[in-house]
Amino acid sequence: MKILMVLTSHDQLGNTGRKTGFWLEEFAAPYFVFRDAGVELTLASPKGGQPPIDPKSDLKENQTSAMERFKQDQEAQRALSRTARLADMRADDFDTIFYVGGHGPMWDLVDNPDSIALIESFYNSGKPVAAVCHSPAVFHRVTYQGVPLVKGKRVTGFTNGEEAAVHLTDVVPFLVEDELKRIGGRYEKAPDWESFAVVDGRLVTGQNPASSTAAAHALLELVMQPASHSF
Repeated sequence: MKILMVLTSHDQLGNTGRKTGFWLEEFAAPYFVFRDAGVELTLASPKGGQPPIDPKSDLKENQTSAMERFKQDQEAQRALSRTARLADMRADDFDTIFYVGGHGPMWDLVDNPDSIALIESFYNSGKPVAAVCHSPAVFHRVTYQGVPLVKGKRVTGFTNGEEAAVHLTDVVPFLVEDELKRIGGRYEKAPDWESFAVVDGRLVTGQNPASSTAAAHALLELVMQPASHSF
């Protein structure tokens, strides 16, 4: 099995002057879920090379076992430092695609033509697509059979309450929860910061950093199911 993991290349938190990037737990947890299952992993980002880690995600209070494992794993660190360029990726080469969250994707992935075309290519060829936390926002311009991909589908992502709790409601280009609802998604959520992942057909979404492991397991299960999915 081959999985493409996509990360942000963006390191500026709007015009706040602060740094952002991808959320380390949202990479580390799925990475090891996939690798431990024997998956062949390819990492990609818009610019290629080392993607920026959101410094807040590596604070003492945010440490997890997956992050600790990542810091002891030279193979994982090397893979992260050498991400491929997103524009060079083709859906034909993989079984599924997983978008790592963090605030960075809100600026360089949500309207990225390469990303939009890639997701559509995966989905049009009957393959599952997955995103966690802020990354479900990458679906906001993705269409399937002429309508938004998420329209009528159960979906989750970073909540308005969670965004307010980190004081970035007025910094992000849009709110993930509001946008998923606007384009017709049947948005669902658990209490803020709790693990919550949703599967609807071939679409897998996770709510927040705590949902990374659940979303990764849900995607694995979906990909390993026999027979193609009809929707």
